Amino acid sequence: MDDGMMKAVLYDRYGGPDVLYLGRVPRPAPAVGEVLVKVHAFSVNGGELAARAGRLRLVTGRRFPKRVGLDFTGEVAVLGAGVTRLAVGDRVWGVLGRTAGFGSAAQYVTVPAERTGRVPDGLDLVDAAALPVATTAITALRDKAALRPGERLVVRGAAGGVGNAAVQLGHAYGAEVTALARAANLDFVRGLGAHEAVDHRSVRPAELGGFDVVLDTAGSGLEAFRRLLNPGGRMVTIAFDLKRPAASLGYLAASAVHGHGRVRLFSGNPTRADFDDLARHVVEGKLRPAVDTVFPLEKTAEAHRALEAGGVRGKYVVRVV
Repeated sequence: MDDGMMKAVLYDRYGGPDVLYLGRVPRPAPAVGEVLVKVHAFSVNGGELAARAGRLRLVTGRRFPKRVGLDFTGEVAVLGAGVTRLAVGDRVWGVLGRTAGFGSAAQYVTVPAERTGRVPDGLDLVDAAALPVATTAITALRDKAALRPGERLVVRGAAGGVGNAAVQLGHAYGAEVTALARAANLDFVRGLGAHEAVDHRSVRPAELGGFDVVLDTAGSGLEAFRRLLNPGGRMVTIAFDLKRPAASLGYLAASAVHGHGRVRLFSGNPTRADFDDLARHVVEGKLRPAVDTVFPLEKTAEAHRALEAGGVRGKYVVRVV
């Protein structure tokens, strides 16, 4: 019998992956303009690890239980009032908006219809769960950096979720891509289209040469990478140093008005148009999902633990159904 409840990954206190557990919560109903999605899979992202550990508690507060999961793939189960461009049964992917927080690690999730897109035919929904975060790479290179053919691009964290997509897209956009990753992942990033793959632990930034665009996914050591910018160069970061948040954010603000080359910080907040671009890149063969390991829902804590350990190649994905 349907009791109106669903499974969801929860935690009742800040801490390591062990605080996560599989509980039951009321199944949500879509509001006006929203859809209820039956979740097939989601990926694990660095921001939710920081939130779960309590490093963002000034924002996330102390009300528990809390949820995890930022992105998702699945099928539309119920349409909210006013939704006309989607139909029940449509295969979709999406990312919860900035105001929604986390919560896609569950059997169902509600999301504004305009924050979803259709998954291309033939793409498995579990594999597809590695790609919603690629909208961040699209926005970073297309809009924030305005990457042009022939320019030199360096990607920090090139084997990770956003990084691997940036390497693929940089190659597709005609840039000369240098990928920074662990030694064990250099062949992996070369296979994504990197012209040069460098072990970030064995080379100092100053030894890399000059670049037109720097895409950073780490948030630390930004000063050293900013110095690599050629005249007219652009630097984009999707992270700040959580060990020194005040100093890191202060440096980012100062870079906007002092010295050579502003460092642009942004967080992904994709809309329908971004997901349409994502689908087009996939169909055109410019972007493919990179899935490291697939975990079952009840092993979400293991997926968090694996990401914290480092060395991921692409994305850790959690299968719900």
